[in-house]
Amino acid sequence: MRESLKEQQIVLGVTGSIAAVESVRLVHALRRKGARVCAVMSAAATRIIHPDALTYATGNETVVAITGRVEHVACCGDDGTAGLLLIAPCTANTLCKIAGGIDDTPVTTFATTALGRGMPVVVVPAMHHSMFRHPGVRDCLARLESWGVVVVPPRIEEGKAKIAGIDEIVLHCERALLGRPLAGKKILISSGPCREPVDDVRVLTTRSSGQMGQELALQAFRLGAEVTLVHKNRLPCVRNVPVTSALDMRNEILRICREEPPDLYISAAAVSDFAPVPFAGKLRSGAPVTLTLHPLPKLLEEVMTGCGIPAVAFKLGTDEEDAARELLKKGARMVVVNGPESMGSSRGSAVILGNDARVEIEGSKEDIAAAIWQEILVRGVTR
Repeated sequence: MRESLKEQQIVLGVTGSIAAVESVRLVHALRRKGARVCAVMSAAATRIIHPDALTYATGNETVVAITGRVEHVACCGDDGTAGLLLIAPCTANTLCKIAGGIDDTPVTTFATTALGRGMPVVVVPAMHHSMFRHPGVRDCLARLESWGVVVVPPRIEEGKAKIAGIDEIVLHCERALLGRPLAGKKILISSGPCREPVDDVRVLTTRSSGQMGQELALQAFRLGAEVTLVHKNRLPCVRNVPVTSALDMRNEILRICREEPPDLYISAAAVSDFAPVPFAGKLRSGAPVTLTLHPLPKLLEEVMTGCGIPAVAFKLGTDEEDAARELLKKGARMVVVNGPESMGSSRGSAVILGNDARVEIEGSKEDIAAAIWQEILVRGVTR
């Protein structure tokens, strides 16, 4: 796992929601990303989880009261050591107090100090759904957002506004701390396999898992972009556009490029080159079958030439660098060449080609995605 938060100090504020029981897992997830974490708790939170649990998880003494050491100033003051205040879970009581400038718990004291300094603040609401719908709570959330506070939306399940998933919370922390070099940019990414129907039961597809495209989308979110991901799965923090076949993908990609032109299109999907004429019903087993495959339009070329969108292409196969350079001549801003052994694997290797550059990379798909985005930023590939 990449330590994207290495050397970053995060203050975790914990308030009196039952979701406080997830705090130790959240601390572990942040520390696995390299962050240094210290915790501050409201009195209500200490009745749900003992401060010693967070002291053990963070490796730092948990703050349960403001003392003469002025802990809030040391961490979140003008010269404070922390880079982010994360309040998770954040109750209706706490978020409304923060929005009203009320400072009567250790967590709200940290929030007052952090907001006054102008440092990043992320709040993660957790409460009953009826409380979350209260007009006063909605107004307070809107006020916090108007101040630049990031509100991670809850999961609405079983009549409750449950705390967001830990992975989603960590992503928002990364986004808040990584400088947002893609802020204001709209990124469109296609990912994963296409499934072309053979009959009513069978499909023609590839071994692609879609992990590379998903990691590119998550890294774009971390870097501050508004991300649209066209694929067959669901991913947190991005706009998901579901598709199945190459025709579905083509229609959605071209529609988005025309209606909401992105600043960059990354073609990371294993788009079908061919499709059979579907057989009506189910093909019977036990006898030879001949499938006629018809070539499909080249989506990447339609995006580049028909829509004028800057594009990063992927070229899969062995000894594909010459073919990749042909894509550069046709207008691709950058081409990533990877081998079939990377399909379905969490690790891989690739070559990034630009008009005047060749970079070899190897590692996890998360590492490769980060390296690709670094090259995109360095070379100014987006609009």
